[in-house]
Parts: sequence; C-alpha cells; structure tokens
Amino acid sequence: MKPSEHALMIRFHNRVDDLAAADWDALRPDDNPFVSHAFLAALESSGCIRPDWGWQPHHLGLYDNGRLAAAAPLYLKGNSHGEFVFDWSWASAWERAGGQYYPKLLNAVPYSPVPGPRLLAGATDQTPHLQHALVEAMSGEAARLGLSSIHANFLIDAEPDAFDETWLTRSDIQFHWHNHDYRDFAGFLGALNHKKRKNIRHERAQVAASGLTVEWRQGDSLELQEWQRIHALYLTTFESKGNHAALTEAFFRQLGQLGAPVQLALARDDEDIVAMALFLQSGSTLYGRYWGASVELPGLHFELCYYRGIEHAIAQGLQRFEPGAQGEHKLARGFLPVRTRSRHYLAHQDFRDAVRRALVHEAMSIDAYLEELLAHSPYARRDER
Repeated sequence: MKPSEHALMIRFHNRVDDLAAADWDALRPDDNPFVSHAFLAALESSGCIRPDWGWQPHHLGLYDNGRLAAAAPLYLKGNSHGEFVFDWSWASAWERAGGQYYPKLLNAVPYSPVPGPRLLAGATDQTPHLQHALVEAMSGEAARLGLSSIHANFLIDAEPDAFDETWLTRSDIQFHWHNHDYRDFAGFLGALNHKKRKNIRHERAQVAASGLTVEWRQGDSLELQEWQRIHALYLTTFESKGNHAALTEAFFRQLGQLGAPVQLALARDDEDIVAMALFLQSGSTLYGRYWGASVELPGLHFELCYYRGIEHAIAQGLQRFEPGAQGEHKLARGFLPVRTRSRHYLAHQDFRDAVRRALVHEAMSIDAYLEELLAHSPYARRDER
C-alpha cells in the first residue's frame, strides 16, 4: 500500500538525534550538507541551538507503518535572529496591533542562508504527495499551538509548489558563481571584461606580495589547536561588528569530523593562522560560510573567500559556488545575482492580506534590482574578449 492510500503518522521531535541518521539522510534529494543529520545534530549538541537564543527544535517526521517516510527541519522560534529572511517589520506590526508574533514555526537551517531542500521526501513518484503532507502537518501543528505564523526559508525550485495560495511568496537576491567548464582560474578571468579582470589580478598580487602563505585544507586534516584558532578568528569577525557569534568552538570541532564536506582556505604568517575562510561542499556546489582574520591586508578577504573558492570549484568540477548572503561587491568578482525563495503562512487572514499587498511592492523592487544588477554583469561580450 502506498503512503497516499492511508494515513501517515505525524510526530514532532525535540532533537534531531531522536531520528536515525540513516533514515533522515535517505530522504534528502541531494547531498546538500546543511540538511544532513550530522550538521543539524552538531548544531544541537554543541550548544548553538538553545531556547534562550530563540531556537527550540521541533523537527517533523511522517511515518508509514513505523518507517520514516518524510521529514522537515523545524524550529519553534522566539525571535527572528539567525534566519536571514527578515520579518522584523511583520512582527512589529502584529504586536502593535495587540497580537503575539512569537513563538513562530520555522522550516529552515539555523544560521545558514543557503538554498537547499526543506521538505525531505526522497525522490520518487510519491515525493509531491509527501511534501504536501509535510506542509499540512506544519499547518496543523501551528493551529494546535495557536502560533501566529509558519515560515519556510531558502527553498529549492522543486518545493514551492507544495504550498497552496494561502502561503505568501517572497524572494530575495544572492550572488552565485557558475562554472562554465573553465579549465583553470585563468580561463575564468578570460571570461570577464578587462576592468574586472585587471582588478582581480591586482587584488591577488597584493596578497602574493604580502609574505603570507595561503593553503587549502580539508577539515578533518586539522589539529585541535588549529580548530581553536579558526574559531577564535570567527569570533573576531562578529565582535568587530558588534554582533552575536552563535557558533561555539565545540561546533567547529565537530565540523572538523565531517570529512570532505568541510574545506578551508587558510593564510599563515610563518606557522600562525592569521586568516581563514571556511566552506562546506556537496557533490555539485561549494558554499562559503565563515571568515575571520587577525590582520588587515588589502585583498586578503577576497583571496580567501572568493578566489581560492573559485579555484577549488574549478579543480573539483563543481557547478556552483555560493559565497553567502548579500554583498553587491561579489558582482565585480564574477558572482551573478540569483533569486532565493521562501513561503510564509500568517494565521490571521486580515494580517495575511495586508502583508500580501506589501509583498507585491517588495517584489517589484526586487525585480528592478535584479534587472539593474544584470545590466552590470562583469562578464565580457564575446566581441570584447
């Protein structure tokens, strides 16, 4: 009997370790590392996911005769920190009207503005049905708990159809690099216009002349002391900007145990690590995540966070490099604008209708912004190369 022919059992779990890692990972449609059981479990076990920081795991599992048939990373959120799809204005408006916006229900990966699967239902002819069932289960749970809203952030293209018209649609812009079968970094540079090509060569020359040694390492090749130093550099980035650093040293050490999915670009002054960029990797995509430095050197951030990543992506035959959220400066370095997608359910219909109207204007602004960015592509026309 197929799952569509009988009722699935719905269960919510207050930690991802309540679900077997093999069962969870078998439902991923691809090897995106951010929805892997190991990544989510590392966040929880290392003290990064805490109710006093606004995160309470509430993971959803659908069971077919005791077998996990579909799942979703789900959290009860007491604030909107660490999400990167900003709804602060919605929360403020609802609370000014006398409502209680928090807690809300969030289908996402904590602290990770990375597009990826959120409705884990394998890749079979039953996948659409199971994705719909996951959305219905979220809606039922929000109603049972009396929550203001549900949010599904950074969805992949195949998922938005699982949400009906009562869910609001929202998009934003990130900058991604695409591999057009470049043989090497020089081949990539050759695709850029003259000005952008010259600027990148200048930035790389500054780092090359600095005396620092730059190396690429896999996470499980680092010693404990190196991971401690990398975490300390991560902290400096947040402290310098007055932001809260949510990721613990224990989390970084656990990342180091994941093997091939974790990659780093390190800059050393003799033996001392003075700057780092940390990446995660799937079979098709490199994801830039964390940066930190104890020295100020022109071009060093671009070298570690972008250019070394591009070199690695080319060498590994990866299709894309997603360096993180926001940042128009990425455009000049070969990263083109792409849309990200999220869906949002607001329980109160009048509030939902008001936000829907506001999103129409926001979407027009996003469309105009995307058009403007594409008009300033760093890539040369064929007759200019």
